[in-house]
Amino acid sequence: MTAPLVVYDPRMLAYDLGGRHPLHPLRWELTWALAGGLGVLDAYQVLTPEVADDETLGTVHTPGYIAAVREASEMFPGAVGHGLGTADNPVFPGMHQSAALIAGGSVAAARAIAHGEVDRAVNFFGGLHHAMADHASGFCVYNDAALAIQALLDAGVQRVAYIDVDVHHGDGVQAAFYDDPRVLTVSIHETPLSLFPGTGWPSEWGRGAAHGTAVNVALPAGTSDAAWLRAFHAVIPGVVTAFRPEVLVTQHGADSHREDPLADLNLSIDGQRTSYLALRDLAEKVTGGRWLALGGGGYALVRVVPRAWTHMLGIVAGHDVDPGRGMPEDWIALAAKARPDLELPAGMSDGGPLTAAGLVEFDRWDGSMEMAVDRAIQDTRNKIYPLHGLDPHDPRD
Repeated sequence: MTAPLVVYDPRMLAYDLGGRHPLHPLRWELTWALAGGLGVLDAYQVLTPEVADDETLGTVHTPGYIAAVREASEMFPGAVGHGLGTADNPVFPGMHQSAALIAGGSVAAARAIAHGEVDRAVNFFGGLHHAMADHASGFCVYNDAALAIQALLDAGVQRVAYIDVDVHHGDGVQAAFYDDPRVLTVSIHETPLSLFPGTGWPSEWGRGAAHGTAVNVALPAGTSDAAWLRAFHAVIPGVVTAFRPEVLVTQHGADSHREDPLADLNLSIDGQRTSYLALRDLAEKVTGGRWLALGGGGYALVRVVPRAWTHMLGIVAGHDVDPGRGMPEDWIALAAKARPDLELPAGMSDGGPLTAAGLVEFDRWDGSMEMAVDRAIQDTRNKIYPLHGLDPHDPRD
C-alpha cells in the first residue's frame, strides 16, 4: 500500500497574522515537531507544495479578490476591502504567497487522491474554511478546503463528502457548493446563537438541485465529549453513507476543546481522537479509504492543537498514537522555550476514563429528546434525513 502524503514546507509558516493574533504559526511548528518526535511522520511521504496559480485559485475565488490579495500583500496598507485589513484578517507582507502555498498543498493532495496515486493525504496547515469567493473571513484568506474539493471534481470525482468538526460553522465551504448536488457539506459546530460566524442552522440545507446536501448540526455551548459524539453518530454516518461519496474531505479544527480561548464547547483530546477514529471508519466504509484530512481552527496553540493533530496524523496513516504516550523531551524543550509561561501537557491524553481501546464512551442516540443536544439532533434529522430516504425517527438509520 502506498504511503499517504503529508503536505509540508516551512514557507507555509509565513502565514502569520502577526502580534497577538490567535491564529499563530506556532501551532503548526509544534505539530510537526510532535508528530516527528513520536515517529508518526515516518509513515508518510512529504509533499512539498507549489503556490497555487491564479487559474487554480479562480476555481473558487473571484479575479478581483485574488488581485486585491496580491496588491495588499505587496503594499500591506490598512483596510482595503474584500474583508482584508480588519482585526480578524490583517494584511501582512507575503500574504498572497503563503496563503496560496497552503492552498496549493491541499489542491495537490486532492489531485493525488483523484489520480489514484495515494488513497490518503493530510494538510494540517489547511482547513481555512471561512474564506468566501470574494472576501477574507475568520482568519482565512484562500479557502483551501473548497479549492481541494473543486480540484477533485475537476479531476473526475463524481461525489465528494466534506465533514467539518471545527467548533465554528464551515460557512465558506458550504457557500462554495450550496448549489452543487455533487458535494455534501456537513458541519457539526457550536450554535450560531453564541459563536462566529452566526450561520450553520439546520434550515441551511442547500439550494435547487442541491437541496439536502448542506447538513448542519448546531450544538449548545458547553457540549462535552459524550454528547458531542452522540450527535456526531446520530447524524453524520447515516447521511454520508446515503450520499455515497467517492472521496471524503475532513476539516479537523481543534477549537472544540475545552481549553480553546475562542469558543465554548467542552471536548477533550480523547473525545477529539475518538471522532477522528470514527471518521477513519467512515472513510473506509464509504470511500474505500480515499480521504483528505485538513487542519482548521484551534487557538490553544501549545497544549491542545499539536496533540490533536498528531493523533489525527497517526490515525490517517494507520499508525495510531497510544493515548498513554508521554510527550517527547525534545518537544517539551521546544514548547517550553516558545511559551515558558504555560504548564505543558504530560501526555497524549487528557486523562479521563477511556475504554480498553482508548476511546471515550457515550450513549447512542435512541430517539429521545431528554437534553438540548438531543433536540439539536432531532432538528437536523427532521430536515435532512427524509431528503436522503432515511427515517428521521429511527435510530438505526
